[in-house]
Amino acid sequence: MITLKTPFTSQTEIKKSRFIAHAAPVQSKEAAMAFLAAVRDDTATHNCWAYKIGNEYRFSDDGEPGGTAGKPILAAIDGSGVDGVMVVVVRFFGGIKLGAGGLVRAYGNAAATCIGHAEKEEVIPMVALAFQIPFDCLGCIYPLLNRFDAQKLDEEYTATQVVFDVSIPQKNLELFAKSLSDATCGQAIFSED
Repeated sequence: MITLKTPFTSQTEIKKSRFIAHAAPVQSKEAAMAFLAAVRDDTATHNCWAYKIGNEYRFSDDGEPGGTAGKPILAAIDGSGVDGVMVVVVRFFGGIKLGAGGLVRAYGNAAATCIGHAEKEEVIPMVALAFQIPFDCLGCIYPLLNRFDAQKLDEEYTATQVVFDVSIPQKNLELFAKSLSDATCGQAIFSED
């Protein structure tokens, strides 16, 4: 998944109206609403926004004509290929009406410009996994961890076995579990956290 590395702000002016776009990476609806509360400007004419987190999305026109602000912001997020992102476009009305088409273009372009200039990063979804193996299987575990890009979080020795807590890329989980079972001749006991 590609998302924004850090929050970013950009500003444009169209027919004397000022559009300030704020974009940030978010992982939940609550984080998106917290970002909105943080950048919202109550002295502005409108605070329009949209977020997309996986298959979940929401948007608001905040008083602009229906479909002229929130949807174009969401379309800019979709068009950029990023995910886990909230964009708030704050508008200060300059006295010249833009019309529905002008608003769609203004909000969409403000959001797209902001996202386009923001620094991005790839985020690999990770899964926590705990498993236990007998001592005599210990030698095969470390190569498996390296092979599947798993990060060892904890390793604890008991009287008869070793318990591991790892973080592994979600895409590698199924094959890792099968390989772990094969390498330990079915003696590994594991569970997702």
